[in-house]
Amino acid sequence: MDQPARAFLDDDRRLRAALTPLRRQLLEALRTPASAAQLAEQLGIPRQKLGYHLRALEEAGLLRLAEERRRRGFTERLLVSADYVVDPDLLGHAPADPDAVEAQDRHAADHLIRTASAVVRDVARMRQDAEAEGARLLTLTVEADLTFGRPADFDAFTEELAEAVAALARRYASAEGRRYRLVAGAHPALPAKSISKN
Repeated sequence: MDQPARAFLDDDRRLRAALTPLRRQLLEALRTPASAAQLAEQLGIPRQKLGYHLRALEEAGLLRLAEERRRRGFTERLLVSADYVVDPDLLGHAPADPDAVEAQDRHAADHLIRTASAVVRDVARMRQDAEAEGARLLTLTVEADLTFGRPADFDAFTEELAEAVAALARRYASAEGRRYRLVAGAHPALPAKSISKN
């Protein structure tokens, strides 16, 4: 089996294969490579039942072969789970329309959710394609923590950021080359206590 280290779940069949409670448990347990025998002992699951679910996860591209080794006259296969991303479209999020961004309310949470969902979908697909070709997907992530004393400061920051990004976009505009899409979003930060529970 030659499966990528990451999987993009963009159809219902693969999503169903990944998200049953038992299969989620198997994917979690296989973050560390293990054989079917080791898993059966660790989880207390009969080998026949375990084998059925492992095959389904392999066929869905959610497991990959970490190692094969000879043990007492047979070949033992160690499997490891692939990282996976679920296409937000399968969960009911409508994709953002890049050509309609200017018509959207930049402060609407629904617009941020649609845009973030589109980023997840598009980047996961492009990363999958790049890995299949043995290439690297060049991306950029910028994160910052902000604190605004007044609501008016948030509005002023939004305007200044939009102007700065527009100026940079104009400065680096080119008729040729690879197009990139820049997305900047801000949302209230979760309290530290909420973050530590996850």
